[in-house]
Amino acid sequence: MSNIFEAFEKIAEQKIREAMENGEFDDLPGKGKPLEIEDDRHLPVDIRLAHKILKNADCLPPELEIRKEILTIEEMLDGEKDAKAKYRQIKKLNYLVMKLNMSRPTSLSLEKNQVYYDKVVDKMGKKETPD
Repeated sequence: MSNIFEAFEKIAEQKIREAMENGEFDDLPGKGKPLEIEDDRHLPVDIRLAHKILKNADCLPPELEIRKEILTIEEMLDGEKDAKAKYRQIKKLNYLVMKLNMSRPTSLSLEKNQVYYDKVVDKMGKKETPD
């Protein structure tokens, strides 16, 4: 039985060498870059394949889509100068945070905190009320 495996191993090595000599590996994507090896040990075994398929199709689970949108709004808030525009973004951010927190059963200690207008206004040094 080991002779069969050795024969297949030799054939495979020969085919790989021939392909390398013919330059068939020269234009592969990611050439010269380190491999991106993902650690999916935190996922249950029965859903790993589904997550991999979704990721390869460039689809995110709804929870991750919401988290991505939250991060985008948080980045926008950092650069926003107008108090009214900031207030509107904070309302949207709080809605998304609430939606994220309600989308999964978790401990309250793991929930994402909402952003409050008064705290933002105090940091900005202005005390205006939104319309």
